[in-house]
Amino acid sequence: MSANAPLHDPERDADHWTPPLDMARSLARQTLAKHEGANIHDDRAMLRAAVGLELVLRDLLNALDKEAGR
Repeated sequence: MSANAPLHDPERDADHWTPPLDMARSLARQTLAKHEGANIHDDRAMLRAAVGLELVLRDLLNALDKEAGR
């Protein structure tokens, strides 16, 4: 992976496991709580928060879609 590679690649991530909805919801809440106090002036903290939240949001949306039969 290069330094400029996107975080999400649909082809690479197509076979990604989707957690059950209750687990995805719990992980999203945990990640939000973990990063809620991040210092906005700390580039690394903001990067960690953005990546962590992007990952759990993607899982949460996939779990909601799966639950809805999409």
